[in-house]
Amino acid sequence: MNSTTTNSLAVSISAVQSAKQFLQISVSTWVVIALIGQWFFGTYVFVIYVFPIVTGDLELVNLSQPIIGYVKGDHFGNAALFSHVIPAALLSVGGIIQLVPIVRRKFAAVHRWNGRMFLTLGLMGAISGLYLTWIRGARLSDVGALGITLNGILIVVAVGFAWRYARARQFDLHMRWAIHAFILVNGVWFFRLYLMAWYMANQGPNGNTANIDGPTDIFLSFACYGIPMLIAESYFWAKRQKQAARIWMVVLLMTIGMLITLVGVLAAILVMWIPRIALAL
Repeated sequence: MNSTTTNSLAVSISAVQSAKQFLQISVSTWVVIALIGQWFFGTYVFVIYVFPIVTGDLELVNLSQPIIGYVKGDHFGNAALFSHVIPAALLSVGGIIQLVPIVRRKFAAVHRWNGRMFLTLGLMGAISGLYLTWIRGARLSDVGALGITLNGILIVVAVGFAWRYARARQFDLHMRWAIHAFILVNGVWFFRLYLMAWYMANQGPNGNTANIDGPTDIFLSFACYGIPMLIAESYFWAKRQKQAARIWMVVLLMTIGMLITLVGVLAAILVMWIPRIALAL
């Protein structure tokens, strides 16, 4: 191997390493943005749902419920409602921690037990959500509920595989399915962010309806978890690549996803969560 070939190889390796560093930076930036958004959402859920239970004023729940919320005398339905929304507060606070590498490396026990809690509560939320949507009737329209219904079914699948591969100590596959489980469990959260980002971009609704069954609503009801799952798979693909150009393509894709998330988080905080928290308090 002559010096020219050696230098070209060294430049290629350096370019790949540089691209992969930016790939990790884009992931870390997204995690920080998601952490802020998740914890704001967790605060919102606590104030709207947990606080009324603690104080015994359950009617407060209906201040933010556009469809069936707390119904006096419907003990089973109310139990399903609270078993669906209350875990959201814990999932929002603890779920994102699972994605932090230092927690996995330095605090393995925390990662394991927090992961078990996340998967268990995520499964509980999926099952209770399907019950609320199709049996209790907590939906604005049948068409508008299809995306979230598929979301709930996929949560069961992803949680099952994440748990299976963790028990089999196949940690690469476990991480892959756990990340998909995280995305799916937070599908409604992503839907809120994408919807708010869409409203911001259009300065109001565009293809949206009050029943969440407009063309944009239907697209976002599937895209809210489909797009993040696609980006996650692109990330796993990029980590295996030996060509810098391919990695940079994924960095660009992740940066776009991160910016959409940032706009959605800011809009949801300012337009949705803070006003409703203020109203409840």
